[in-house]
Amino acid sequence: MTYRVYSGPPDTEAVPRLEKERWLYKEFGLLDEAIGWARHVNDGGRVTLLIEGDDGTRLSKSEISAALCHPEAMDRKSKVQHH
Repeated sequence: MTYRVYSGPPDTEAVPRLEKERWLYKEFGLLDEAIGWARHVNDGGRVTLLIEGDDGTRLSKSEISAALCHPEAMDRKSKVQHH
């Protein structure tokens, strides 16, 4: 399983779907690792815009922000997606 984490400058709202192939991303084997990287990116002054997984997982900027503020919400969401 692969999760891609897309990030950008703080004033960016989303990765444009038609331009996604041109955006840089970092890959992780676990969703927890991707969330950890998102926390690192956001703490460093940039913003995580999208986490996308081969399993159909797709977290937007606002969902990532909520998961970073309330990690237990992410645990519930991932359990629902995998059952």
